[in-house]
Amino acid sequence: MSIVKNEPKIKFALIAAIREQLEQRAAWLYLLCDEARKKGLQPMDFAPEAIRRCGIGEGKFLIKKGKTDSLKGLRKTLFSLPARKVFEMDVIKSTDDELELHFHYCPLVKAWQKCGCSDEEIAMLCDIAMCGDRGIGEAYGCELELTKTIAGGDDICHLRYHK
Repeated sequence: MSIVKNEPKIKFALIAAIREQLEQRAAWLYLLCDEARKKGLQPMDFAPEAIRRCGIGEGKFLIKKGKTDSLKGLRKTLFSLPARKVFEMDVIKSTDDELELHFHYCPLVKAWQKCGCSDEEIAMLCDIAMCGDRGIGEAYGCELELTKTIAGGDDICHLRYHK
């Protein structure tokens, strides 16, 4: 039996449609890693770095868009109200140098569950996906602490960016 608990509370049609788009992207990651494994490649040997590079690019874009490398700017550009609804997210702390978030739902995890991934696969895919968030943090000149994950069986994902 799976340890992963991941059911949405917010079920508005528009939010569900956005989640479906995120689920499709998460399925891409799973399928790419699955095909790589079939060809003798281990996903952890290549995927984390690729996703980190994507995150760094996204972080640079967000800094330019928000005209600041303050973590308050990151909250405003990336963790906007729509994103907070999609991930059922609470902003716990938001300062120039620290941003702490609790995610209560993850559409990526839902996609991996739908793909039939094991708990171990879901945890690995989550770790790979979080390399994008780590890359965003790197672009902002900070680190990301990830102390709890839905993919790991926790009730929330607890993210803390800090400079």
